[in-house]
Amino acid sequence: MSESAITITNLTKRFGDITAVDNLSLEIGWGELFGILGPNGAGKSTTVNILNTLLEPTDGSATVDGHDVVFDPEGVREVIGVCPQEPAFYRFLTGEENISLMGEMHLVPKDILKERIKTMVEKIGMEDHIKRRAKDYSGGMIRRISMLMALINDPKVALLDEPTVAMDPKSRRAVWDFIRELKEQGKVIILTTHYMEEAQELCDRVAIIDEGALIALGSPAELMEEHRAKNLEEVFLKLTGKKLREAV
Repeated sequence: MSESAITITNLTKRFGDITAVDNLSLEIGWGELFGILGPNGAGKSTTVNILNTLLEPTDGSATVDGHDVVFDPEGVREVIGVCPQEPAFYRFLTGEENISLMGEMHLVPKDILKERIKTMVEKIGMEDHIKRRAKDYSGGMIRRISMLMALINDPKVALLDEPTVAMDPKSRRAVWDFIRELKEQGKVIILTTHYMEEAQELCDRVAIIDEGALIALGSPAELMEEHRAKNLEEVFLKLTGKKLREAV
């Protein structure tokens, strides 16, 4: 295990004339629950997609558990679990079958896989729905199943890109508790979210980015004190000049 879970150095990603990530540098430690916040189009998902090896950076570098995302993508994929912004699943399989298929792809032994699915499903409150076909799920149910698919291989690093979108308050709280348990296991968790109360509640530190550039870094409490704000949403508004309804 490397000293830092994730190291991002002068990371830049351009799409033609558009700079989606602009010279970003971050160090994220093991056991840290780290939030990446920003308006829509700020570069959050692009950063996550570089870390999960779906995109290559234009300049700079990034490593995950010591594995370079460009030169050792297979090493990166072995240690991460990814809950993408756009869920990928088989609509005519049940939730359980989707999770099980992902576990089999990661070569999780069958006895461990069965018990792991049972435990995880109970923790996020999906016991009554897990044997329904995914095509019949609500948006919030799909997000919960997608997160379990991402975590079924027990990864060292969890990349959760807006995992609680479309969830009702009860489901969101269950997922929050589940994420806290992952942190207690020593995993590093990268969380992107538009819900400022979620980041304030869960994250050890947050990075606020706008137009691809880092504009603030620290714990929610530090940022609120520094900017004389009563909550993280107020910090976000002061720094980006954008209301949350414009950010989504």
